[in-house]
Amino acid sequence: MSTRRNFLTMPNLPRRRFLRGLAAGGVLMGLSPWLKPEWAHAADTATGSAPVLTGTEFDLTIAETPVNFTGTPRMATTINGSIPGPVLRWRQGDTVTLRVTNRLAVDTSIHWHGILLPFQMDGVPGISFPGIRPGETFTYRFRVVQSGTYWYHSHSGMQEQTGMYGAVIIDPPGKDPIHADREYVVQLSDWTDEHPMRVLSKLKMQSDYYNFNQPTTAEFFRDVSQDGVSAALAKRRMWNQMRMNPTDLADISAYSYTYLMNGVTPAGNWTGLFRPGEKVRLRFINSGAMTFFDVRIPGLKMTVVQADGQNVDPVTVDEIRLGVAETYDVIVTPKDDAYTIFAQSMDRTGHALGTLAVRAGMTAAVPAMDKPEPLTMGDMMGDMGGGTGGMDHSAAQGRASAAGGGTPGAAAHGGMAMDHSQHAIGGGMAMGAGTVRVRHAKSEYGPSVDMRVDTPRTNLDDPGIGLRNNGRRVLTYAELHTIGGPLDKRKAEREIELHLTGNMERYSWSFDGLEFGRSTPVHFRHGEQLRVILVNDTMMTHPMHMHGMWSELESPDGRFQVRKHTINVQPAQRVSFLVTADALGRWAWHCHLLLHMDAGMFREIVVA
Repeated sequence: MSTRRNFLTMPNLPRRRFLRGLAAGGVLMGLSPWLKPEWAHAADTATGSAPVLTGTEFDLTIAETPVNFTGTPRMATTINGSIPGPVLRWRQGDTVTLRVTNRLAVDTSIHWHGILLPFQMDGVPGISFPGIRPGETFTYRFRVVQSGTYWYHSHSGMQEQTGMYGAVIIDPPGKDPIHADREYVVQLSDWTDEHPMRVLSKLKMQSDYYNFNQPTTAEFFRDVSQDGVSAALAKRRMWNQMRMNPTDLADISAYSYTYLMNGVTPAGNWTGLFRPGEKVRLRFINSGAMTFFDVRIPGLKMTVVQADGQNVDPVTVDEIRLGVAETYDVIVTPKDDAYTIFAQSMDRTGHALGTLAVRAGMTAAVPAMDKPEPLTMGDMMGDMGGGTGGMDHSAAQGRASAAGGGTPGAAAHGGMAMDHSQHAIGGGMAMGAGTVRVRHAKSEYGPSVDMRVDTPRTNLDDPGIGLRNNGRRVLTYAELHTIGGPLDKRKAEREIELHLTGNMERYSWSFDGLEFGRSTPVHFRHGEQLRVILVNDTMMTHPMHMHGMWSELESPDGRFQVRKHTINVQPAQRVSFLVTADALGRWAWHCHLLLHMDAGMFREIVVA
């Protein structure tokens, strides 16, 4: 990829401005009139204090309103005029009615992320409903059957990237088993002054356009001193042959993004107040369009009590990686006067920032960002104990086999998900210890795939690139255990396997080498219990979100681990989870990195 860096003019942006943003970012009314364009006079966008709406009847209005996070006024897509949109507080067992009015010039929608509901209420245009036309009001109505921390966002175009998201808190019917003296929603997001379609266009032309963490000469000589000249040259040669970059950790960096906490820039310093000794519940939500955040509060331990809205056995950690669309509730007990809530992006180019303090206006020391950690061969090849190695990158070397060629035994399943029901569960693609060798669909041997992993790793105790051996205790999926165990005790009746695939040169993303437009729906039989296997054949972590049903993640040996609506699948990793197909209808299933979804990593599920 680095060979194409000169195709486009590199951005020449004042980096510090984009890292920090404006102290009054998002609020235009404080700007002098000559800075405020005419279109900005009609309304201003509130940030930092999303209103909390409670009850069972809600009216939400989608519109464009002005913001200014960087010094350059822009139009945002807002819900009731704020970023984030209002916090919606429901109670489990109630039936809620939400009237959503579209004041935009284009269609819109709201998807209730992680909420179990009839598919017609799920809010995905083209899948579950037509969308909301300009000037129309669509009424969502459904019974709330769960509790916990969730969120909502647009599923239309790039509206989520331009500000259209908010939090949902659902109180349990009785006393909440999680005790706290006070609580805050901490909603993380990423903002760009660029038009999102312009960002996508740049990535299509040059997929590392925003990546400035390129391998350096100093790093080469460091490798020489550690491993010798031959090994250092071989390492460089290997990455060059693959035309891949070990520092390609995020598609979009702080050169375009300003990272927000509750709609506030780092310079604005969102603050939550407390009294020393109180138990404070923080409801973290990653509403970023494309950013993984690594969150810590220096000086405070965080006890994780909920993941994706589901109560878990408490586990105390120093740091949590929030994949896009994930939520984590933690309890902290601050005693000093002020603490920094520090959320650095996975590629270490920027951060969101806030403060817990006993008084408004206080700050605490802000830690330096960690250095970016390059991907390893394990991230590329998976299980390094797999004998001849675990990755087939013939496509990356320009020797990709045509469909039907390549790996012997490649399954022919066209646009369908691979159905392993003919295999005994625990057979050739066994759960359990030892190397797992996978097969690739014929459709993976084509221009949409530049990398295939043959022996993926299956461990869940890896916090992910950038968080290994950093001296802090970092949460992993292996430590998460949903209280109460699985919802359905039955064994899986069949397996479905899909591979997460892509071609970085083309910035094309897909399942099994097929972008959404070339795929056919995945079929679940109503009422069945099935095991879904995802194998990541790419060098990026994908937060995979299945609408309408829970994904019950399994340990490598097949035991229930944790119930989630979004599962991060790391590079060269294989994960499996059980699904109870109890929700009739048409559902979306996709990577929650917005541009990956838009570029094709999206499938429809039909439960019938």
